Amino acid sequence: MHKIYIKMGAPERPGVRDMVRTTISVVKADVGSVVGHHRPHQKMIEHARKKLREAEETGLIKSFYVYSVGDDLGLVMTHHRGEENPEIHELAWNVFKEITEKVAKPLKLYGAGQDLLRDAFSGNVRGLGPGVAELEFEERASDPVIVFAADKTEPGAWNLPLYKIFADPFNTAGLVIDPRLRDGFVFEILNVKENTKVRLKAPEESYDILALLGTPGTYCVSKVYRASDGEPAAAASVSRLSLIAGKYVGKDDPVLIVRAQSGFPAVGEILAPFAVPYLVAGWMRGSHNGPLMPVSFKKGSAISFFDGPPRVIAMGWQIADGKLVGVDGTEPSDLFDDPFWDYSRQLASQLAIYMRSMGEFMPARLDPSEMEYTALPQILEKIRKKQEILG
Repeated sequence: MHKIYIKMGAPERPGVRDMVRTTISVVKADVGSVVGHHRPHQKMIEHARKKLREAEETGLIKSFYVYSVGDDLGLVMTHHRGEENPEIHELAWNVFKEITEKVAKPLKLYGAGQDLLRDAFSGNVRGLGPGVAELEFEERASDPVIVFAADKTEPGAWNLPLYKIFADPFNTAGLVIDPRLRDGFVFEILNVKENTKVRLKAPEESYDILALLGTPGTYCVSKVYRASDGEPAAAASVSRLSLIAGKYVGKDDPVLIVRAQSGFPAVGEILAPFAVPYLVAGWMRGSHNGPLMPVSFKKGSAISFFDGPPRVIAMGWQIADGKLVGVDGTEPSDLFDDPFWDYSRQLASQLAIYMRSMGEFMPARLDPSEMEYTALPQILEKIRKKQEILG
């Protein structure tokens, strides 16, 4: 599709580029887990913490947090080096490589090194397997940030919540009653199959945005900007492992960074789209549609039923002087650890059982275009050889 460039609001304020800007880098990978796809081994988490603590002590990063969701291991790092910095990306790559060689393989963990699709680092982890989302910004007087991480699904899983957060006044009241939000937001949308992108502005081009985002297997939101001044509001990982590897090697399990409050949607508006679990592609063998269940990362991030269902965690921090500020050190607020979300989890469980009642019939199973990177084409080819041509 054609690229469309939209003016990103007012000119830069004098001196902004001379100020120290904070960058949040979230990098995740599946490099091994215990009992199939259940969860990473504790030694993997401890090794990641050790390596990032060393990087913090040398001044490479300002702060960090290591998390897991399902069988994925994630690194949240803050620094002043900007997006796509080779040193930051190499740090993450080396952490995952070391964990694979020193922990996952010796313990014979399942899928050891699964997401490391290349042998050598080439300056950026994009295209090598790990998922990455980064956001660089000038800190406000108070800067709340939420990091979402999902398991057993693809980058397009963020399309629906991002549209509701930044373009739907039925979800985000601030779009109607907050003067700072009324100019709307610009969506940067990537066509992951053609490697092109387009920028469209809400509310004026909302219908065009929906026309793309409704096909999450092809179009994914990569960034969101505030239209009035171009301030970055959100960033998502958009890597598709199957397109990199040319075959199914595991689902992409995307991450998402969203800034909140004071000129951005409120925390409650950002969380609201996850209250009704919507269907996403992935789940068992990356081949099925299932409900995205919001879970506590302390209590419910490990997967089980049909290797799922797909799930999402939400970690909340304040950002101060380039560092993560949580409820205790860098320990984040567990935003889905609230009795309210029990309703959503119960609904997700009911939807999961309903979808599985269909077995291997669509729409429980993905459509053929999404199955081409699985083992199904080999099976269909074997059957094709047995077919008889009708006269």
